[in-house]
Amino acid sequence: MPDTPHTVPTARHASFLWPLPLFFVLLWSSGFIVAKFGLPYAPPLTFLLLRFLGVLVLLVPAVLLLKAPWPRGKIGHIAFAGLLVQAGYLIGVWCAIKQGMPAGLSALIVGMQPILTAFAAPLIGEKVRPRQWLGLLFGIGGVALVVAAKIQLLGLSAVAILLCVGALLSITAGTLYQKHHCPQFDLRVGTVIQFTASLLLVLPLAVIFDGLGPDFAAVHWTPRFIGALLWSVLGLSIGAIFLLFALIRRNDATQVSSLMYLTPPTTAIMAWLMFGEAFNVLGIAGMVLAVAGVIFVVKK
Repeated sequence: MPDTPHTVPTARHASFLWPLPLFFVLLWSSGFIVAKFGLPYAPPLTFLLLRFLGVLVLLVPAVLLLKAPWPRGKIGHIAFAGLLVQAGYLIGVWCAIKQGMPAGLSALIVGMQPILTAFAAPLIGEKVRPRQWLGLLFGIGGVALVVAAKIQLLGLSAVAILLCVGALLSITAGTLYQKHHCPQFDLRVGTVIQFTASLLLVLPLAVIFDGLGPDFAAVHWTPRFIGALLWSVLGLSIGAIFLLFALIRRNDATQVSSLMYLTPPTTAIMAWLMFGEAFNVLGIAGMVLAVAGVIFVVKK
């Protein structure tokens, strides 16, 4: 029997669901690492186009073969939520990084999502408790400490800032819209709908701004680029997005958004392990504060 919008996990099931947020944070946090690997070899919109296309190549046959159920009366809502959560967010972040936005600063700007979501939560009938507000403040403080040493403002363009702020607004609005209008749908079909809509948006933008041609001449098909593309398709656009949809289905929007506080600390650890980037005591203190903030928000 499928979940309904009013399904509440039992205590036994709730304990089983705890690994989902942890896996989601690990996968989602690797997005900045993928950008560092992939952007030198392809323009941002072209990379995203290939990423969306890869998702559809894998999922469309699976949906058809398995005869997954298509949602009735929700396709438009699911597609619009996808344009916000997928296309709008990724276009903003990836283009901002390409414009010179430091990953730390972009993480801090996007890290404001839980606060925005909490302010807007009453619009979809959710109530944010005082303890959750305290946790949200802890979380943004922790994120600020983690990325403080990596923020560089010298030479930063207004375009890069606007792109990153646009990404923040897009994913916040998309999370709230999906939670309110279409929280329940088959994950396979929903992902196909959202990435089809995103691909149709990104394709003309890549042609206009990246000069994309049928030969994909701007793409350098190196092993590093291919690896980044495969991970972005399998690990991020399928793995992380499936987990995000599952979390939105079972939890309040504020609780789900609070997990974004854990992204910058986790990304910082990944960058330290993979690229030797500095990770100091201030960053460790910020990580502890961010984790404490998330616990305040999500703990029943």
